[in-house]
Amino acid sequence: MKNSGRKTAHPYAPRRAAAVPVPVRHPLPRAPLSDPFLSRVRRFLSKNVVMVIAFFAALLTTLVVPIDRAYLGYFDFKTLTCLFCVLAVVCALKNINFFYLLARKVVRVFKNARMSVLALVYITFLGSMLIANDMALLTFLPLGYLVLSTTGKEKYMAFTFIMQNIAANLGGMLTPFGNPQNLYLYSHFNIPDVEFLSIMAPPFLLSVVLITVCCCLFVKPEALEIGDEALRLDPKRTALYLGLFALAIAIVFRGIPYWIGLLVIPPVLLLTDRKALKMVDYPLLLTFVFFFVFSGNMARIGAVRDFFSALMSKSTLLFSALSCQFISNVPSAILLSQFTGNYAELLWGVNVGGVGSLIASLASLITFREYVRHNPGKAGAYIGEFSAFNFTFLFLLLGFLFLIKLI
Repeated sequence: MKNSGRKTAHPYAPRRAAAVPVPVRHPLPRAPLSDPFLSRVRRFLSKNVVMVIAFFAALLTTLVVPIDRAYLGYFDFKTLTCLFCVLAVVCALKNINFFYLLARKVVRVFKNARMSVLALVYITFLGSMLIANDMALLTFLPLGYLVLSTTGKEKYMAFTFIMQNIAANLGGMLTPFGNPQNLYLYSHFNIPDVEFLSIMAPPFLLSVVLITVCCCLFVKPEALEIGDEALRLDPKRTALYLGLFALAIAIVFRGIPYWIGLLVIPPVLLLTDRKALKMVDYPLLLTFVFFFVFSGNMARIGAVRDFFSALMSKSTLLFSALSCQFISNVPSAILLSQFTGNYAELLWGVNVGGVGSLIASLASLITFREYVRHNPGKAGAYIGEFSAFNFTFLFLLLGFLFLIKLI
């Protein structure tokens, strides 16, 4: 008889015991592996490391200098108001693509990689003078990425981002509102407008020359084209926001009392663009607040006051530039302003000191974050190239300023 193909048990094989039903145990509900709230908190803290450090620094100094009425004298309310007004209006202009379209029109004039990179860097340079260095980078770094990625010139991406970063830090030095530390020192020492410009003009002009030379040396004049994009400006909103921007600049230059900015700008934006008010860099404002507390308390500690005063008396320029490499230029300006009246060298130091290490300026951290987001896995190479260019600029500018002092 043919085997039907069905396997039968051997007659002497041991029989399997009947399966005993096992009661099903329902697992207890587990907590989610990543709480969305905690994830948001971690992202916020990682993006605002300097603010967190400033908070704990201020908190520690309150253990030495207990909170009293003198704390109210720490805060420069005009600086905080001016910074808020400028940032709010810039966010509104950014939301209508004003800076993006302006930059595209300029870049489209040029037909090769070298001139386009120069245009991107110059736009960032000029933008930092008008809308502050951080906002200039947040506005024009995406344009740099778009231009280079759509034209197949990604090989110039790291160089362009680094030059835009240097341009933002050094371009903002010329105007009181270009860099946050400038706005503070300009107000703190009540520096006359013409004197401010005369102090910052020499390093500014050298920076223009150095940046131009680097772009011409390291970018070849390769042909490229930029595609069209159907974006249009709303004429009414553009006129309104440019008017608000002019008001903010007039407040910075002391033409209008600063409290008028708070009466006009926030209500107008509340009606026309609430998103702009939400986009303001409030962590930057809080960083100022915390460092006001920290520097104010440090100035009331006798040993600390004597130590920093001795350093500043030896070389305000050198020690202010060096301090930026470790605690960034904004906190350096706030802290060291308590121990010297030599505001010219302090201005030089905290502006030139913005180039150098990755933490010398908040703008540098913004650029690094933006580059790594578009180019994951290339952080190490970027930091190496960034350090080479930035420290070269730092040494050349410091040498130039020391030469001016001797003359």
